[in-house]
Amino acid sequence: MKNIVILISGGGSNMAALVRAAEREQWGKRYGARVAAVMSNKAEAKGLEFARSQGIATAVLDHKAYASRDAFDAALADRISAYDLPGAPALVVLAGFMRILTPAFVERFAGRLTNIHPSLLPAFTGLHTHQRAIEAGCKFAGATVHLVTAELDHGPILEQAVVPVLADDTADTLAARVLTQEHLIYARAIARLLQSAVGAHP
Repeated sequence: MKNIVILISGGGSNMAALVRAAEREQWGKRYGARVAAVMSNKAEAKGLEFARSQGIATAVLDHKAYASRDAFDAALADRISAYDLPGAPALVVLAGFMRILTPAFVERFAGRLTNIHPSLLPAFTGLHTHQRAIEAGCKFAGATVHLVTAELDHGPILEQAVVPVLADDTADTLAARVLTQEHLIYARAIARLLQSAVGAHP
């Protein structure tokens, strides 16, 4: 069984969408995969409650308890690696994990570390993507699932979704429209990764 470890910092709506997709689409039966753990750098992250309610193991590593970014990332990587199995290293899924990861962490999980970003990359990397899209006069916005590399928000693109930017949009209304698509494309991208790993067909 291939373990999926999801990292969150807040409400975890993308994590919850992935958990529901895994159950609905029978990832265990089809791909030999399961969401094995949800980890957070914040004990108050609401998404942890959902994960526990689904019987998924949870863990909290408070980044403030570590002397440096490198020390935190090393401890987090060790915790994740506990879910690596012979011939089936864990897939690490960032779902609203509000930390910039060190190059050493990214290298350790290269090729199996994914993220979702609320813009049509390569446009609007970083923060405040929706407000920036509106201010730039964009007619369309969206979300991108990508593999994580050392360069922030620049890894190979796995999946994208496009939504219109409406004339009366605020950052919040645009974010809500994009989020509905995030929930769809992240699950689709992860399923494709799992499918390619086992040579299965949908």
